[in-house]
Amino acid sequence: MNENLIPISTLFIGINGLIAFVLSYIVVMERSKTRLWHGESIEDVASQRDPLANPNIVAATVEKFTLIILGDPLIDQGALQRKIRAHANFTEYVPLALLFIVALELMSSPSWLVWLLGSSLTISRIAHGYGLIRVYGPSPGRAIGFFGTWFVYLLGAGACIYYGLKAIM
Repeated sequence: MNENLIPISTLFIGINGLIAFVLSYIVVMERSKTRLWHGESIEDVASQRDPLANPNIVAATVEKFTLIILGDPLIDQGALQRKIRAHANFTEYVPLALLFIVALELMSSPSWLVWLLGSSLTISRIAHGYGLIRVYGPSPGRAIGFFGTWFVYLLGAGACIYYGLKAIM
């Protein structure tokens, strides 16, 4: 029995899992830096209780370490929003794209196709995240990211339909 059924897909799942972690970490650090624990701006949280106004022991400890590590709060609401969107866009598009890759590898499609889809997805999502976090509005990174992801979606969906129909006919 082959114990390594989907090695290429497994590699790209792992790499993209690390990218998801990094994007999540970036959002958490920005939330800590801005002290905006929910939402994307001061207006989003205006009606919420300030956890630092009368902090419990956990909130006080976290705030103490946050001040040591990050210093005083810096409010750049645009940066937080861009980082949240980079993470959200990643989590919107990557799971289905990885399913295309897994399915195609399980269907014994050519390995070049699986490598092409996996590397295109990974490069595209890194470029998109970088472009979105660094620049407000259109950027080369965002363009590379969304066009590359659409390429993966169109080719992956088409190949899945082809190999699916081929297997049932």
